[in-house]
Amino acid sequence: MGERELVLQRPPRRPQSSAADAYVASESPIAKSGLLANIGPDGSKSQGAKPGIVVASPSTSNPDYLYTWTRDSSLVFKTLIDQFTTGEDTSLRNLIDDFTTAEATLQQVSNPSGTVSTGGLGEPKFNIDETAFTGAWGRPQRDGPALRATAIITYANWLLDNNNSTYVTNTLWPIIKLDLDYVANNWNQSTFDLWEEVNSSSFFTTAVQHRALREGATFANRIGQTSVVSGYTTQADNLLCFLQSYWNPSAGYVTANTGGGRSGKDANTLLASIHTFDPAAGCDAATFQPCSDKALSNLKVYVDSFRSIYSINSGIAANAAVATGRYPEDSYQGGNPWYLTTSAVAEQLYDALIVWDKLGGLNVTSTSLAFFQQFSSGVSAGTYASSSSTYQTLTAAIKTFADGFLAVNAKYTPSNGGLAEQFSRSNGSPVSAVDLTWSYAAALTAFAARDGKTYAGWGAAGLTVPSQCSSGGSGGNTVAVTFNVQATTIFGENIYITGSVDALQNWSPDNALLLSAANYPTWSITVNLPASTAIQYKYIRKFNGAVTWESDPNNSITTPSSGSFTQNDTWR
Repeated sequence: MGERELVLQRPPRRPQSSAADAYVASESPIAKSGLLANIGPDGSKSQGAKPGIVVASPSTSNPDYLYTWTRDSSLVFKTLIDQFTTGEDTSLRNLIDDFTTAEATLQQVSNPSGTVSTGGLGEPKFNIDETAFTGAWGRPQRDGPALRATAIITYANWLLDNNNSTYVTNTLWPIIKLDLDYVANNWNQSTFDLWEEVNSSSFFTTAVQHRALREGATFANRIGQTSVVSGYTTQADNLLCFLQSYWNPSAGYVTANTGGGRSGKDANTLLASIHTFDPAAGCDAATFQPCSDKALSNLKVYVDSFRSIYSINSGIAANAAVATGRYPEDSYQGGNPWYLTTSAVAEQLYDALIVWDKLGGLNVTSTSLAFFQQFSSGVSAGTYASSSSTYQTLTAAIKTFADGFLAVNAKYTPSNGGLAEQFSRSNGSPVSAVDLTWSYAAALTAFAARDGKTYAGWGAAGLTVPSQCSSGGSGGNTVAVTFNVQATTIFGENIYITGSVDALQNWSPDNALLLSAANYPTWSITVNLPASTAIQYKYIRKFNGAVTWESDPNNSITTPSSGSFTQNDTWR
């Protein structure tokens, strides 16, 4: 009889949640030490890395990730800075100072994307000894400066709160300002996405650029650097306007990239939501907050796209957690689930639960209805107070669903707790780079969200989307300039253009832009150039590796303030 009473007193078991509990307990210290092991110079797996340099992974072959990426490093240090500034780990200050110093150094390293003043801040990765990586790569990647500014601003605000204004103004502001100026001036130029594959415009990049300029304007005001505020705010408004264009209303998801020829279902969009989470913004859909109807609809469409394509997901209920990857069409290293994307699903859901709890209710709209019907098939659009049984049913089921994604990662994490980049779609064994620093950071941020932790907001609340989008205004505006040049050539010889601005490759004959001979002997190209700008340029011929420049002097034009422009030239 006593045994039966014990059984009756046991609470209902949710296997996902107990698996998630156990995983958080065992993996938290491993993820933290795994992350720190990859930071130079003293991390146990960071040999050769300068102080504060984050090694993406110690893996040196298939793939070789022994580099430092601005994006990964900034996301990793944002995790550490959040822990430090909230008192969770007060031992990190020296490491954070090493990071800001290292990033200040990297900003000044000339590289294939340019110098600090001609586009070099868009360079995605560097060698771990702080020298330029000069091989072919998907460059530029314009999310890095925004993410770096966000991380350092978070630290700088803590320093200001603790009476360190001189250091902030003299040392950190110049680093932050370079990155924010780059974002303000280049956000509307094409960029490779965070997976380094598609060169177009990318939702994650636009979202983190928007965040950086908003908090950058507030921060600049705080330290009395008021001259930049209006420019940053103007471009932030333009970014917020542009951000809306990624939403696909008929299919209920965010299209991750404007190019690339894929469905656009992509972890890019969930990562954007969690890395632009502002607990004060409620369920704002304009900034795609985690609990917004658009972000929840998008999460369902994204997760569902992996249900039938990975063997390890077979037999799992249609409303339960599964392993997820970057995007369903992925073929890199076999196109597998990633630990960091699977934990991002959990994190977005935990963020949503935090905000609903804070708001005292949740709202189901026609946009988010399909998401909520996964957990209660009879639910209808409406507002449900936290005292209602519908709210309690939905949030309990969503917590279980979120825990399920951590349980998936737990199932496929090896016994030593090491997190690679990916795990096999067919059997779940670790694949690709070992000890991926970003995988560890993603585990830590998901665990923190599960624990109800939130960090500093960035001003997402109460923003108004401009009624008309602009591609720039002062600082970011471009005009389409068509160059036509009359030039006769011999077979195999081609005409290129280079000139005095980023878009014309800064006088680089190697990177000069190829003109089209479709209307030979007129060679043509259309390039987006900065508006209202005096620009010098020349055409060059390339034949069998030999480069011939046009004769002096340089050609020059001044671009109009808007619209388009055609320049007709004859080779000389």
